[in-house]
Amino acid sequence: MEKQRRRFYELRPIAVVLSYLWWLLNVVIVILWAPFMGAFRFVTRRRDPGRHRIGRILRNAGVVGIRMNPFWDFRVIDAVHPDARRPYLFVSNHRSMADVWILSLLPWEMKFLSKESVFHVWVLGWEMKLAGDIPIERGDKGSARRALIEMRQRLLDGSSVVVFPEGTRSENGALGKFREGAFRLAIDLGIDIVPLAISGTETALPKHSLVFRRTQASVEVLPPVSVAGLAPGDAGGLAERVREDIARALNLELEAS
Repeated sequence: MEKQRRRFYELRPIAVVLSYLWWLLNVVIVILWAPFMGAFRFVTRRRDPGRHRIGRILRNAGVVGIRMNPFWDFRVIDAVHPDARRPYLFVSNHRSMADVWILSLLPWEMKFLSKESVFHVWVLGWEMKLAGDIPIERGDKGSARRALIEMRQRLLDGSSVVVFPEGTRSENGALGKFREGAFRLAIDLGIDIVPLAISGTETALPKHSLVFRRTQASVEVLPPVSVAGLAPGDAGGLAERVREDIARALNLELEAS
């Protein structure tokens, strides 16, 4: 029965219909979340300057989306259990737009860096701003500087931040070079880094497609990397160390630089 069911879901016409229904349901979720988030933020504004609680409400919308998606079997692998009471810089590889959803399964509130254009999406962009997420325009140095300023403030407010230091989604599964800016900021603020290794999401939602495929994917939480004793000039070496940790967890070989 299970085998027949999987074949049924994987038929292209069925997959297209179910995928578009899922996107429609997500639009409904975003709209339903908006008044609740607005009211909650109004009530907790003074007690929650770091926007931890309002951020979790938005991430929970992502969790609901995962639970409603019949194609996705996403899980968290966490033998580390980082201290949720302190801020971290979470660093993840980037394989698919589905990465945002799988990261919402993590139990810690993290502020996301997201493309500037997403913040212009009706309702969703407002919710992301309300939650404290950070816009960035790829290739725009001024936008990158503003994003680092906002990241600094979030971390100083006690919120964790998650970044994709490759800058864009991988086309072939390889792990691209990590940009140093976020690592330099972590050193400056004395914020430890938690690497995250995402695997499987590249088939969950292929690039340039809105149609899902049946996928098992995971995000593995790796041991924190301390920045103690490091200077800003060590950011490149730190970035490479974190990249190597993620590559090792994913069983990837890195090209010699």
